[in-house]
Amino acid sequence: MANTIKLWGTGTSRTFRPIWVAEELALPYELTPMGPRTGETRTPEYTRLNPKQKIPLLIDGALKLSESVAISRYLVEAYPNHAVFLPATPAERAELDDWCCYFYGELDETSLYVMRRHGDLGQIYGAAPDVVASAGTYARRHLEVIAKGLEDREFVMRQGFSVADVVLMSCLDWAVAYALDLPNPLAAYRARISQRPAYRRAFEINFGAGH
Repeated sequence: MANTIKLWGTGTSRTFRPIWVAEELALPYELTPMGPRTGETRTPEYTRLNPKQKIPLLIDGALKLSESVAISRYLVEAYPNHAVFLPATPAERAELDDWCCYFYGELDETSLYVMRRHGDLGQIYGAAPDVVASAGTYARRHLEVIAKGLEDREFVMRQGFSVADVVLMSCLDWAVAYALDLPNPLAAYRARISQRPAYRRAFEINFGAGH
């Protein structure tokens, strides 16, 4: 491996994703721990690296990526191994993208982050209990849809563990932290996937022993 993979960011569901993928792929990487609202992302040094002033961030040679799903997909495609399914056809890539976009769009952005924004971060963005409750209802509806889609599968993709599982699991952990009950198929799925050694290592690295 010619370059040293560098990652910035810890402590969130989004920073967890690339760390977990790197652990699944057994990649050597250099991690700079950094929280989202500690002031570290707003320093001149970090802003030069990532003008978005957000985490995570990956630098691999000349490449810079700052979205968790894009980073995760890049690592799998650039450094493939048997641990993570790599789509080989347009149809497989499209199905994987379809799941990832669904999980990220409907769970992460549209419901869970809305709950965080107007709940935990209400002092910054405005506390809105009704919005939080509505977002929770919206999340539950889509959790039911996902549970139905996965009830006969071990992984999101029938071919094996993939980035889609990383995105989904990060959202399920987040949902549980927000006291959203998971449908039985998703609860069983989460219990099973959480036993993966790379998941456990990444969880410890990203969240720490006290989480």
